[in-house]
Amino acid sequence: MKRALNIIYPAALLLITMFAGSCTDPNSIIDTNTEIADHNWSYVNRVNFDVKINDEKAAYNQYLNLRVTGNYKYSNIFVLVYQITPDKKTQTTRFEVKLANPDGEWLGKGSGNLYSYQVLLRKNYHFPSKGVYRFQIEQNMRDNPLHEISDVGLRVEKAQ
Repeated sequence: MKRALNIIYPAALLLITMFAGSCTDPNSIIDTNTEIADHNWSYVNRVNFDVKINDEKAAYNQYLNLRVTGNYKYSNIFVLVYQITPDKKTQTTRFEVKLANPDGEWLGKGSGNLYSYQVLLRKNYHFPSKGVYRFQIEQNMRDNPLHEISDVGLRVEKAQ
């Protein structure tokens, strides 16, 4: 019995690892989210992501991942996205993300009291060089802190 378990356990672990690995998107460079403490996002709490770019000739799509609660009181959000190059040059872009229709209907995918968004920021973007880029995302609304923001994230993928 013990011998059988010594064979079955590693085999099962190998199968699970292979299955989990096959579920990932091969075009995704990064797709991760950061939880916002107490759902209160302050200006000073920029969310940071490091992205390693190995092919500067390839085109990439960049997405903002966002999750808000149903109690978020606005139909949009403004964010500043800082892109810091490997040689420490910073490019800042302000984006507006529409979250709800004028009638209050949420545009995101709902699950309970959370609404998730993945919004295209840049399409077919070419990074200027190889290396590690730091992205910082900052809320840019009048409220500070901005309430009912659950998670903020970034997805960078090779364009197809």
